[in-house]
Amino acid sequence: METSVKKIDELKIKGVEVAYYIVCKRKLWLFSRGISFEEFSDDVEIGKIISESFFKREKLKEVELGSFKIDFIKVKDEIIVNEVKKSRKLEEAHIWQTKFYIYQLQKMGINCRFGVIHYPKLLKKVEVELGEDDKAKIDDAILSINRIKSSKSLPEVIKKEYCKRCAYYEFCFS
Repeated sequence: METSVKKIDELKIKGVEVAYYIVCKRKLWLFSRGISFEEFSDDVEIGKIISESFFKREKLKEVELGSFKIDFIKVKDEIIVNEVKKSRKLEEAHIWQTKFYIYQLQKMGINCRFGVIHYPKLLKKVEVELGEDDKAKIDDAILSINRIKSSKSLPEVIKKEYCKRCAYYEFCFS
């Protein structure tokens, strides 16, 4: 068990890769090879604008820790992870990305038990807490993410309802 925990800790996984793992294995594989169409995506640009305009006063924004970057953190009795998202369509991915950040902070010895996902356009927020069962699921996901990233072959296209809004749509479906 200790060997696999050490191996998991050595893997440099990004929070966005956890989200892509939930959303689309193909997108994860492409992203891991530096093939990114996000910079050309209006949706991604809108998301950045939303984050910047709604959370101007936050002092600890885009906090980089190791291989991942948290939108912003609040410091109270403990660290609170905060992620800003445009829509709730991929909420499961957002939740697991936030849980991944909480778990990574805990492994660094930082007091963090929960996070908040903000959907400013919708005037909604979702509190996320990391449960003990979640840690094993995250460890499994990290190993699966690494297998996908290490694979020599591009995963097949699996058409989903949100594909048309994806920055990779033209690549996958043209």
